[in-house]
Amino acid sequence: MALSDRPASTDLDDDILNSLRYRVGKNEAAAKQHDWYNAAVKALRDKVVDAWMDSTTRTYATGGKRVYYLSLEFLIGRLLRDALSNMGMTAEMEEALRSHGLDLAELEELEPDAALGNGGLGRLAACFMESLASLDIPAYGYGIRYVNGMFRQRIKDGWQIELPETWLAHGNPWEFERRESNYRIGFGGEVAAEGERAVWKPAELVEATAIDTPVVGWRGKRVNTLRLWTANALDPIRLDAFNAGDHFGALADQVRADSLVRVLYPADSNAAGQELRLRQEYFFTAASIQDIVRRHVQYQKDIRTLPQEAAIQLNDTHPAVAVAELMRLLIDDHGLDFDEALALTRATIAYTNHTLLPEALETWPLPLFERLLPRHMQIIYAINSRVLKEAQKAGLDDAAIAAISLIAEGGERRVRMANLAFTGAHSVNGVAALHTDLMKSTVFSDLHALYPDRINNKTNGVTPRRWLQQCNPGLTGLLREAIGDGFLDDTNQLEMLNALADDSDLQDKVHAVKRMNKVALAAHIADLTGVQVDPDALFDVQIKRIHEYKRQLLNLVETVALYDQIRSHPERDWVPRVKIFGGKAAASYHNAKLIIKLAGDIARRVNADPSVGGLLKVVFVPNYNVTLAERIIPAADLSEQISTAGMEASGTGNMKFALNGALTIGTLDGANIEIKDRVGDDNIVIFGLTADQVAQKRANGYAPREVIEGHRELQQAVNSIASGVFSPDDPARYKDLMGGLYDHDWFMVAADFEDYTDAQRSVDRRWLDQAGWRASALRNIANMGWFSSDRTIGEYARDIWGVM
Repeated sequence: MALSDRPASTDLDDDILNSLRYRVGKNEAAAKQHDWYNAAVKALRDKVVDAWMDSTTRTYATGGKRVYYLSLEFLIGRLLRDALSNMGMTAEMEEALRSHGLDLAELEELEPDAALGNGGLGRLAACFMESLASLDIPAYGYGIRYVNGMFRQRIKDGWQIELPETWLAHGNPWEFERRESNYRIGFGGEVAAEGERAVWKPAELVEATAIDTPVVGWRGKRVNTLRLWTANALDPIRLDAFNAGDHFGALADQVRADSLVRVLYPADSNAAGQELRLRQEYFFTAASIQDIVRRHVQYQKDIRTLPQEAAIQLNDTHPAVAVAELMRLLIDDHGLDFDEALALTRATIAYTNHTLLPEALETWPLPLFERLLPRHMQIIYAINSRVLKEAQKAGLDDAAIAAISLIAEGGERRVRMANLAFTGAHSVNGVAALHTDLMKSTVFSDLHALYPDRINNKTNGVTPRRWLQQCNPGLTGLLREAIGDGFLDDTNQLEMLNALADDSDLQDKVHAVKRMNKVALAAHIADLTGVQVDPDALFDVQIKRIHEYKRQLLNLVETVALYDQIRSHPERDWVPRVKIFGGKAAASYHNAKLIIKLAGDIARRVNADPSVGGLLKVVFVPNYNVTLAERIIPAADLSEQISTAGMEASGTGNMKFALNGALTIGTLDGANIEIKDRVGDDNIVIFGLTADQVAQKRANGYAPREVIEGHRELQQAVNSIASGVFSPDDPARYKDLMGGLYDHDWFMVAADFEDYTDAQRSVDRRWLDQAGWRASALRNIANMGWFSSDRTIGEYARDIWGVM
């Protein structure tokens, strides 16, 4: 009897055993841990699939509008615990596995992190997908099924080594291939005129095939789809070439297709890397747009109703070519005239901006873009013509018109993807209040003048299911005892904790959970790095992508200054600290990789120095990912959110730390400002220049050398790093890095140093008053409910997508 013909079991234990026998092909006696893991996932997956199909059926039956979220990253982490929790099946699974002598937590450790993202952009996309399902909003996420991700970080002799992720080495039990959802994606070739029509005749075709993963919402209310694309050549092997002896050349087309889905963010410091990135972005965007249009036409027939049935959200500029691709389909395949196609495109597409850094606003060399996408280049020129005429009609000056143009002139001509996304969307949103205001006054000031109603704010959020309930079950249990279960469905109910923040009994209980989490993290750090840390010390954490604007360097320079002070003044009552760093540097980002090396060099010196007596430890935790964040965040006492003001769009790590009871030390940047407004000035440590002050310093002439030479502790720390105190094997290793602080200090490390050190010493004083610290920790938890991604998605749904 076929598996599908057998009666469904109502007992999860039976389901697991059936899965073990019929899907894994093992009996209980022969099964290993990984067999039980696969059997458990597939038994759970059956329940998820039932809810998934029900969700899809409901959507078609009610004719609901769908949201389509296009993102180059989806940092989803592990799925077993998330699906169990959201389906309400954790206890049932624990019991079923326990009857076979198995521990669920041990099986969870066998699941690799999905290597589908790198930083906050991808994790935000994952939070949004979970919240879309939790709010019962029909949605698809679209991205790339990366085989090797960005990279697996190994630290060797203090240096970052990039190794391929191998998360798919043993398959992925969560995914389903959809052979019927495949599309031919073109590159190159030429555009021919056939009567009144333009016909693109690509020189190269690649087949995109959909791989679907279910995304479970809270309490299983809805299961949505994460659709990722994989690539294949139309002819995977040229047998004539193979049989002629050209064994490698025969596979060239497949290797070329495979390169599209191998690596996230391939290094673009060379022409080949730039071309691969553009090919990747067009590949997944074109497949996604074609899939959306195909579904709409199949079920709704009339392409002109697309904006009423579909809302396409572009997560940053990576999928911005969606504007030109949708226009191409509407004009070339569906016969719409240009103006109607542009109106429909704008009504359907919305764009989220995530950066104010000019270098992060993607542009492509025009010759490269036109060679790979000749029809799209024609469409972009036509859009640009209309936009520039609008700007002229509105009376904008020549400088503003040049800034608005989709084509950057002067020097190398480049296609501006952010401008394409802005002009091709009906909504352009920032991700924190300050970020949105700066969008209007800086990078998009001229476009904002032309389209004053387009920019709006949607402050980011995080899913409380993963970032409280799942990663910190001890704290969640205490909160349920203290204020009831209401916050599980409505995080705003956490505000009831404000009335209990000074309750010493609750403070003690929360502290006990925090210490338990710190003990677990200390053991994990020892396993990973060999460094022993004291769980009773203050855990001071900065875990995020390594970038100069995020200012890990400021933290490290202050660490050296603190080290010097502890040695010079052993008589002072120093607070024991563990400085925990983690994050990846882009493979071609020299200074970021040098900062990682500096962290390791400082750690080696400080951790081996008996004169500090355990008062200071420094740890760099390798291969930072979602699972590691889930270990570190519940154990953190202090959250470092110290970016140069005006440069961090939002941040979401700041929200996760505060939700788990860490105090924030940070600048008035990104969402730190809104966190400060929510938790209160007494429960956060703010320091440093404001965004306006940073801009003024840069405009008026900032002399960092004078600042460094005028501050003894800063000068001593910078000079000791520059002179090789921490790098005796290569004394000049950090000379140029420190020289950058003297010469220009673009990221205001020296400018903010004194205020930062003062803020850190105020943290010491707060820590010594444990009752006050614990009350502040509770008030952070109490006031973080607003930062749920459910709130954020609700705002997108009402204000941008029109689905609530």
